[in-house]
Amino acid sequence: MTTVVSDTGVGPLLRGWRERRRLSQLELALRADSSARHISFVETGRSRPSEEMILRLAEHLDVPVRDRNALLLAAGYAPRYAESTLDAPELETLREGIARLLQGYEPYPALVVDGAYTVVAANRAIGLMLGGLPEHLLTPPLNVMRITLHPEGLAPRIQNLREWRAHLLAQMERQIAFARSDALRAVYEEVKAYPLPEPRPDDVPDPEPYPYFALPLRIEHDGRVLSFVSSISTFNTPMDVTVAELAIETLLPADPATVEYLKSLEF
Repeated sequence: MTTVVSDTGVGPLLRGWRERRRLSQLELALRADSSARHISFVETGRSRPSEEMILRLAEHLDVPVRDRNALLLAAGYAPRYAESTLDAPELETLREGIARLLQGYEPYPALVVDGAYTVVAANRAIGLMLGGLPEHLLTPPLNVMRITLHPEGLAPRIQNLREWRAHLLAQMERQIAFARSDALRAVYEEVKAYPLPEPRPDDVPDPEPYPYFALPLRIEHDGRVLSFVSSISTFNTPMDVTVAELAIETLLPADPATVEYLKSLEF
C-alpha cells in the first residue's frame, strides 16, 4: 500500500475535500443523513467518526478510492480498498478483457493509461502512430502526455497543436482539481513547460470544418493527415485503487479518409 497519510488527522482532510467540492457543512450533512453539528465536530477533531461515517462522507464528497484509504488510515482504521499490481493473479480477468477490447478496436488506435497517464497497455494501431519517435520517449514507462506534447514527440506532427495542447492541459487541470495527485501534477508541470512552436509562415486555416461533436486530433502520418476524436472510459464502482485509476482511451476516426486509410493497414 503506497497511500500517504497526513499527520493532521481525518477532520482537516475531510474539511479539505468538502471545501474542494464547494459544499457547506449543512449541505454535506443533508446528503450524508447527518447534522451540521456532527460534521463540524468531526472536522475540528471533537468527534471521531466511525468507519461507516467516513466512507459515507467520502462517497458524497466523491473522494477517489486512493484518498478514501488515506481518510480511513488518518482516523485509525484499516484501508478498505486493495491496491493490486496489474500483473496480480486476481486481475487476470481484467487483463484479458482489456487485451480483447484493445485488439477488437483495431485498426483504430486504443490504449490504457493510469492516473498519471503512464501507458499500461496499447494496441498495434498505437504503435504505428509512434513510428520514428526518439528512443528516450519510447523507453518504458511511456507517458502519453509526454509523447504527445514533447517537441521531439508527436507535437510537430499535430496540425492543430495549439488547440489540442490546450485541450490536454485543461483535461489535466480538471483531474488535478478533482483528485490530489503529486504524480499527475508533476507530469502537468513538465508538459506545460514544453515550448510551443511558433506559427509557420505557410500555415493556413483548416479548410475543413471540425466535427461539431468534439475537437479532433489532426496528425500527420506517412504523408497524410489523419483525424481522430478521443473517447475516455473508466471502470464503474471500482473496489481496487489500481483499477480505479485506469482509463481506456480510444481514437475514433473523424473523417472518411482516416477510416479508409486505417482499414487498408495490415497488422
